[in-house]
Order: sequence, then structure tokens, then C-alpha cells
Amino acid sequence: MGRRSRCRRLQQQQRPEGAEDGAEGGGKRGEAGWEGGYPEIVKENKLFEHYYQELKIVPEGEWDQFMDALREPLPATLRITGYKSHAKEILHCLKNKYFKELEDLEVDGQKVEVPQPLSWYPEELAWHTNLSRKILRKSPQLEKFHQFLVSETESGNISRQEAVSMIPPLLLNVQPHHKILDMCAAPGSKTTQLIEMLHADMNVPFPEGFVIANDVDNKRCYLLVHQAKRLSSPCIMVVNHDASSIPRLQIDVGGRKEILFYDRILCDVPCSGDGTMRKNIDVWKKWTTLNSLQLHGLQLRIATRGAEQLAEGGRMVYSTCSLNPIEDEAVIASLLEKSEGALELADVSNELPGLKWMPGITQWKVMTKDGQWFTDWDAVPHSRHTQIRPTMFPLKDPEKLRAMHLERCLRILPHHQNTGGFFVAVLVKKSSMPWNKRQPKLQGKSAETRGSAQLSPADPTEGKPADPSKLESPSVTGTGDTEIAHATEDLENNGNRKDGVCGPPPSKKMKLFGFKEDPFVFIPEDDPLFPPIEMNLLTRTTEGKKRQLYMVSKELRNVLLNNSERMKVINTGIKVWCRNNSGEEFDCAFRLAQEGIYTLYPFINSRIITVSMEDVKILLTQENPFFRKLSSETYSQAKDLAKGSIVLKYEPDSANPDSLQCPIVLCGWRGKASIRTFVPKNERLHYLRMMGLEVLGEKKKEGVILTNESAASTGQPENEMTEGQRAGETHSPDAEEADTPDAGEADSLEVTAGCDLAVAHLPR
Repeated sequence: MGRRSRCRRLQQQQRPEGAEDGAEGGGKRGEAGWEGGYPEIVKENKLFEHYYQELKIVPEGEWDQFMDALREPLPATLRITGYKSHAKEILHCLKNKYFKELEDLEVDGQKVEVPQPLSWYPEELAWHTNLSRKILRKSPQLEKFHQFLVSETESGNISRQEAVSMIPPLLLNVQPHHKILDMCAAPGSKTTQLIEMLHADMNVPFPEGFVIANDVDNKRCYLLVHQAKRLSSPCIMVVNHDASSIPRLQIDVGGRKEILFYDRILCDVPCSGDGTMRKNIDVWKKWTTLNSLQLHGLQLRIATRGAEQLAEGGRMVYSTCSLNPIEDEAVIASLLEKSEGALELADVSNELPGLKWMPGITQWKVMTKDGQWFTDWDAVPHSRHTQIRPTMFPLKDPEKLRAMHLERCLRILPHHQNTGGFFVAVLVKKSSMPWNKRQPKLQGKSAETRGSAQLSPADPTEGKPADPSKLESPSVTGTGDTEIAHATEDLENNGNRKDGVCGPPPSKKMKLFGFKEDPFVFIPEDDPLFPPIEMNLLTRTTEGKKRQLYMVSKELRNVLLNNSERMKVINTGIKVWCRNNSGEEFDCAFRLAQEGIYTLYPFINSRIITVSMEDVKILLTQENPFFRKLSSETYSQAKDLAKGSIVLKYEPDSANPDSLQCPIVLCGWRGKASIRTFVPKNERLHYLRMMGLEVLGEKKKEGVILTNESAASTGQPENEMTEGQRAGETHSPDAEEADTPDAGEADSLEVTAGCDLAVAHLPR
């Protein structure tokens, strides 16, 4: 097996499934975060204890607490996601309803511990609890809390994510205009944090920045797509590459091609995962130093590749869920040494007040899997040179070592704040990497032409991994990253490609590692379907009827159009329109999708109906309410509108602080005598909860969702409902209802609206 195959296998297999994101690793390991793990496994590993005691990563006198913490189940942690106003409403609901119900609650004679906020996470948006799934099912109040967590997680409003996994995105210090690369992104909790930071201002539907989220595993890329889609952002692209050789991308700047450098890079590399022992209990019996020795080279290559693509002045966070200095300080020290001053460790000690951490260490040793120690490279026998590398050892020069400031790295120990183990280093790029400052001296005009197309030795556009030995070549001189970027202007000949079509990459090798993706086709400006609209719309088909239309930001459109030959895009954009077959009689082939309504709403300027909170409750709990059931204000706005799509908008009343204080935008349909909303089940339940209603069940024949309010008004006790009613599933549209468009197609509860709304020009 070749080196690349081994690396790929290690990325896919050695990294623990749940190593970074709590319950999202899948299967039993994910559940361990809630249930407390595998009690049948003996939590002992003498080699592990011997290794870390010798390295002295734990302060003197704290070893017993460290080991005791590792043997305890990991507390479940949740993070409130979504945009700011909705996040505040969810927090208000959690604190004032669910957490209050847990106060003074006892289960089996024991007092239930109320969830507590993570002291270092901003605005109380992250919480931890020791409640296991078993306990959650033993009390009606706890069962309600559990159902709330499950439903809001499915809606994307809450993420069950390990506490330490939340740290790297926070330390990236993302701003809405930043171009961000997440190199090893699946399953995607950190990616969603980055997307949230881009959309910090809800009034800006298209921030200038974007996130390109990459993962080497094709199947995990689709999990990543699922996670990212819950945030409904037009600024996210999921790609499938080996992070150690992720290609340089190009963008069009003022009519010329330039290399894309990222303002922020998250480098959360595959690791041995011994910091996850509290969650991934099988690490106890499988732990060996061999995993770290095998992964060190891959980690260094990924970090190097990230540093090459970082913009000057940009910030890169390197992180692992391992405590081992071979995967941590050794990688950072080697990267700093080869950067020759281009990179430096940032002092982030004051950026997360309340977070307890240990400084990085400056001296460590290397141990083989059979317990043999080496203190420097010279002592390693030749037979071990394939397993142990010089970059695994600390620098011998004390002056150089001091200048690196390895103490600025952060090592999180489990017993300090009841978390998993973690390592974080924040790097800032001061100048171009040394190998990007140099180009071979070539003679003659033709040689100069060839030289203009030659990128750095560490810049394999064809997917070959960088060779660190070649990066040190002294035979090159003088050009910076910017000049290299300009030199690539004529690299790509797009003459044979159709305008606006971004097909899958032609590389046969790439197609071996995953499914072939459909192309991305941008709608031309002169398309007869959308004459008044100027926006970045795309489809996933070049032939036949377009079923869905997606929207991306203009910056991602630039990336897509200029790089379809060199990158494998799995997914991008947000669905804003879908086909409306029954609407063709209204000259309306498409209708709006709820998924993208918050992005598109600022540009819609007609057929908007302002509704009250009572109207929203009726619209979300009844399948097709007649006009007479809605307020007179709503009816007066709807009565003169023609049959077709509408947008329903709820504006919060600041004079009534007890009412819902975040805006709601819903896609709807104005029928002959009724108004209908097309909202997915989880989103309906979310809005109803935010308005103080508890969903009890559903009358399927009538398409009515029962809430605590409606049940009280009809006098129907909760215990009289059937199991089907308790399920809370939203009623599928009645095929005989004449007021509804495409009733048969809408069974999936895909949120839709017509395309007869006036839409303002969007920025190009």
C-alpha cells in the first residue's frame, strides 16, 4: 500500500467517529455522549499512564484527578445555533421553561442537576448537563425536555456538540467578510459555527465572506451537507479532497485570474483521539503510541498545505482531540521552523475568559509502541527511520525554541472543567511561505513563459501530496505569493466550456473516491423564465426541466465558475425556487421554497401579508384555514390578491416583551377562500414552541395540529389521543383540496410559494 493510500485510510479509519462532535459521530459512539459509554470495558491502560506521566503534561499533584475524570462519562453539551434573534428566543425558552421545570425535580430519590452554561462560551449559548438518556425517560418533565432537544436538533436550532469542539471556531475570530477554508470539516458542527459567524448580522442576507468545507471521505461529505443545510446559507460550499493536497483555487478579480487565499483556515486534523476516552470508550483498550507516529506526517502535511493557502495577516487554527505532543507541539514546531518566520503563534490567552487550559510544552520524548524511548533523532536506529521522523522531536537550539513560544498553545485537560481532552494552536501568517517566495531562474523568452505557469513546488494542482523535502529547495529566488497569483492568469483555457456550466472534474482518479456529482449550471441573465431578476441562480441539470433552483453568493459563484476543472464540489447554494406544475396556468413555473425565504425576503417587494402572532398559530396548526378564522387585518390584505403565492411576515411587538421577539417569514398560498402555509414539520414545531405552545398531537383527517392551547379550548384531554396523534407528524396535503398547488407533490412538506412575486434586483 502506497503512502497516499495509507494516509487516506488513516484519515477515514484512525480518526474516531465521535472524535469531535458529541452525538454526531454516528451509531453507538455518538450515543455515548448522552448515555455514558460502555461500562463493560475496563478503563485501564498501563502504557497510556506510563507515557503521559513521563511526559508530565499533567500538573504535579493532579494525576489522580486527571485519571478519575477520564473514567467518568462525558457530560452532554449543547450549543444554540441559528441566527441571533432566534438564538435568543431559544435561550429564553430553555431558561424560563425547560430549565425551570427541572428545578427541585427528583428522580429515584436523587435531585436532578439543572444544566449549566459553559462559562467561556459567549452569551450563554452553550450548556452542559449530566442527564443521561435513561434518566430523561423517567419523568414527564424530563421527557418533554428530551423531545425539545431532539426536535430542535433536527431543525438545526440546537447542536449536540462536545464542549472542546466549540473552541477552534471561536478562536478563529471570524468576521462576515472573511473567506474561510475548513480543511477536515465532517461531520460539520464546527462548520455550522463558522456559518453562524458569517451571518452575525441578520440584516445582511449575502455576507461577502464564505465557507469552503472540505473532507476526504465522500460519505462523510454528505453528512456535512446535511449539517450545513440546516442553517440555510447561500455562502457555503462542500468539496471532497485530500486535505494534504487540496488544490489552489482561482478567482476572477477585475477580469484577471488570481489565486484565492483564505482569511481564516480551520485545520482540525485527523488524530489518534486519546482526548475522547470519556466518550469513545474503546480507545482505552486500543490506545498505543503507534497511531500518533503514523498520523504525525499526515498532520504536518495538512497543516503545511493550510499555511500555504492562508492570506498574509490571516489566522489558522490547528487543533486535535489528542493530548500527545507528537501530534500537537511537534507538528506546530516543525511548521514554524520550516516557515522561517512567515508564521507565528498568536497569544490567545485572553480571548476566551473563563476557559481553563495548560500552556504547550517545549520538551518531550518519542516512545515506540513497545515502550522504547528516544530523546533525539540521532539516537533512533536506522531500522526505525520509517516509523520515527526528525520532525517528531523538539528543537535542540534553545534560542530558536524560545522564539517559537510553544507555551502559547492550549492543552485542555479533562479534569479542569469536566470536558474532553483537546489541543489548540492559533497561527498568524506574517509573510509568504519561503518556498512561495522563490521561483527557478529560467533563461530565454520561452522559458519565462513556462515559468509563468509554474507554481510553487508545494502547490500540486493535480492532487499530488506536497513533499516536505522538496519544499526546502535552496535553488530558487524571488517572487511572492501575489506575483504567483498574477502569473496564473492564463493557466486555464475555458474556451471549450459552456458559459455558466460548472461540470464535475475530469480526473478519473477523483471519481474513484466517490460518486459522480451532477454539474452546476448558472441561469443566464437572458433566461425567459426570470426576465426581471438579476441574481446568482443555478440548477443541477443541463437537460430537461429544471426542478429546483438554488442561489449562491456572488463570491461563491466566482469560485465555482473558475475552478470546476480542479475541484470536486459536492454541494453548494440554498434552494429558493422549486417547480410548480399546477401553477403554469398562472404563467408561474416556479414557486418559492421556505429553505431560502430568509435569504430572498429582503428582495421581495409585493404580495407580502403582515400577520399577528395569533394568525401564525392558526396557520401553523391548521392545514388550510379559511379567511374567517384569521384576523380582519390579515383578511383585508389578502382579499384583493389573486390566487397564488404569498409571503407571510410576523413582526415582533417590542411593546409586548412577553410575545415572540424574533421575526418570522413563511411561504404561503392564497387560495379561493383560504390561506395555506408550506412549512416543514420541525420548523412548525419550533415556531409553536417559541410562541409558548406545546404540541400534543394531530388530527390527521382534519389536518389539525393539537397544542396545549387548542386542547384546552376543545376540552380534549391529552390522554385521549391515539399514538398516531401523539407523534406530532404534520398532515400531508389533501389531494381534493382545490386551494392548494401541487397537492400530490407537497406530501414531503417541502415549503413552497409562487413566483408571481415582484423581486428586486439582487447584487451581482
